Amino acid sequence: MTNPPDERGAELRELFFETAQELLQALNEESLKLENHPGDEEIVRSIRRTVHTLKGDSAACGLRELSELAHQFEDALSLESAATHGALAEIAFTAADVFAEMLGAYHGGGPMPATEGLRQRINELTAAPGAKKTRGRKRNPEAAPHSNKNWTEAEKRAIAHAKSAGLGLYGIVVKIDPHCAMPIAARQLIHNAVAQIGQVLVVRPDAKSPAAAKQVEFVLASTQSEEHMVAKCHIPTIASEVGVSRIHAPSRSKEVDLAREAAAASSRASASPESASGITANPHPAPPEAQVSAPESGMMQASPENILRVEAGRIDNVLNLVGELIIGKSMLQQALNEFGKRYPKELLRGKFADAMAFQARVLNDLQRSVMKIRMVPVDQLFRRFPRMVRDVARQCGREVDLELSGQETDLDKGILDAIAEPLTHLVRNAVSHGIEPAEQRRAQGKSPRGKIRLHAYHQGNQVVVEISDDGRGIDAQKIRSKAIDLGMTTAEEASRLSEAETLDLIFRPGFSTAEEVTEVSGRGVGMDVVQSVLQRLKATIHVETHLGQGTTFRLKLPLTLAIIKALMFWVEQRLYAIPLNAVSQIARTRESEVHQVDNYEVLQLRNQVLPLLRLGRPSAPDADRKLCKLFVLVITVGEKKYGLIVDALEGEEELVIKGLDDQTFSTDLVNGASILGDGKVVLILNLPAVVEHVARTRSRDAGLMNSGLLLNHADRERLAMSVAGGQA
Repeated sequence: MTNPPDERGAELRELFFETAQELLQALNEESLKLENHPGDEEIVRSIRRTVHTLKGDSAACGLRELSELAHQFEDALSLESAATHGALAEIAFTAADVFAEMLGAYHGGGPMPATEGLRQRINELTAAPGAKKTRGRKRNPEAAPHSNKNWTEAEKRAIAHAKSAGLGLYGIVVKIDPHCAMPIAARQLIHNAVAQIGQVLVVRPDAKSPAAAKQVEFVLASTQSEEHMVAKCHIPTIASEVGVSRIHAPSRSKEVDLAREAAAASSRASASPESASGITANPHPAPPEAQVSAPESGMMQASPENILRVEAGRIDNVLNLVGELIIGKSMLQQALNEFGKRYPKELLRGKFADAMAFQARVLNDLQRSVMKIRMVPVDQLFRRFPRMVRDVARQCGREVDLELSGQETDLDKGILDAIAEPLTHLVRNAVSHGIEPAEQRRAQGKSPRGKIRLHAYHQGNQVVVEISDDGRGIDAQKIRSKAIDLGMTTAEEASRLSEAETLDLIFRPGFSTAEEVTEVSGRGVGMDVVQSVLQRLKATIHVETHLGQGTTFRLKLPLTLAIIKALMFWVEQRLYAIPLNAVSQIARTRESEVHQVDNYEVLQLRNQVLPLLRLGRPSAPDADRKLCKLFVLVITVGEKKYGLIVDALEGEEELVIKGLDDQTFSTDLVNGASILGDGKVVLILNLPAVVEHVARTRSRDAGLMNSGLLLNHADRERLAMSVAGGQA
């Protein structure tokens, strides 16, 4: 049963907008390569293939303006003089920007951008002396995939392994319907159909090749019949002809030779060190159709053709249902505990306990599996920075190299999207504020080219992203002086600030050290927004700087925002929670051991003076307070330790976080709420905001009573109904 034409057209159009972003990213990366290697004809051909694909796909979707502009640029790139034109890389950058604006206008329904400037730049290529179509050099047509002369080492190894596993090898040729509106998208649909009937080992031609719009050819390892393959590949309005033929693979000895040869090639590749100069990033990936994983432990790894594009909202719905199951598990556990107390000798207790243990184990596996689906490599974000650093460096008159590492580190997709803006601001600041002009760096004995490094790595159950530069560093004295000028602090208070407290001033709203307003900096908006976004994500930021040597901003991010391990406690007969990974130890003390220093409550704990945070008022009268025992949770916020005073501990629990809207609960001191198995509502504290609040008030008696954190009974009942009903 086939989809109606309008439904298929909508599907192809959505696929185009997804693939177009990848094409623009490839165009930016190829333009950067061309700027570093001017005149490289292979890079110019790669740019032309990308523009050709964008032209064809946009024309098929009826995006006439974009298709015509891409066609004009493609024609200019086909000229012999294009590769040697000195401004070609700059023209390609401009084209990428204009194409992106046009796509945004098409997708969002906004006005189209001006294209006259780009058309004039393209005309520079066609008007150059000696501009004429490339000819004289003929390229061999791409051989059929079942010709082993055209197989790569990885493909040879995969084919040899499939043959040794007893699978049949088939060559499939599918001609794309000439009347198909979107041949490149049609190719992908054919790909998906072929991947369902076997293991795709080889695909030809290259997705960016002009021939890719006419037909697609496969080598397939399968146990299905040829008739079934033909029926599966024959998609109405997409495929006009389908041909299937059996491939007679090389003999066993040749298979062994192929496997050995491929393994040797793989060893040589892994032994060759990668060079990292200039703007470094991942090399441009091969098309998905050409990537074949090596066999491991007797099993072929999943090929890229088996990857599904799923809307993030669908995964969020599944994750939300998993959260509801976890709440259900807590309810069952609570009921089982009550059953055990009421009937301690009942034999069914053991069976219930075994069933609960089995359910908990399966639920934990399900939760981890869903969380892994949401995890994506940070390379998706890092890839946009080489182009951005290049542009900002030009605006500021700097010479900058960007080094990327840890791109394979996985992070929750929601968090990755949320930190895009803060990370962009930090990188722009590193170029404009951190890196000195080339002449100044030479005078200091430094290389004239500054270096900015983006590095990501896992640390426990957190992801750390570092943005570092080898520039001028941050002058703490200049920060104090600027804060005094802006009225953020007094000279007396500034003189008592430590270096860490001084650096925290840069996160105050309106703070900026720029002497004049430019396109890049000086507007007094930025670092405060960075901190507010990170606080909302339950993340922290730490600054490490050395004057004249450079600065590092270290972001510590949670792996996910949906489910956390938490430590619950009581304050004034109300239940609260904080992330378990923020607690380093739990201590017992007395009120008599709490001392007052500069309006702060502190506690000496194992030769360490610990600032204290009090969520409520002391419960005992003044005369008896000295004898009261306290629970102190030693927590880490950023790089500092604090003591959180609580009345009693409830225990550890896996909590499903529910967001709170402003109508339900208006304070930045709480990240969200959760509901326990017995119906209790627990508020999850935002520790960085709590610390900042106490630092602002500096009053022992105020605590957090006036912050809206401690709710009355009616408010908590309303909050419980909101959280339980899924409205929060």
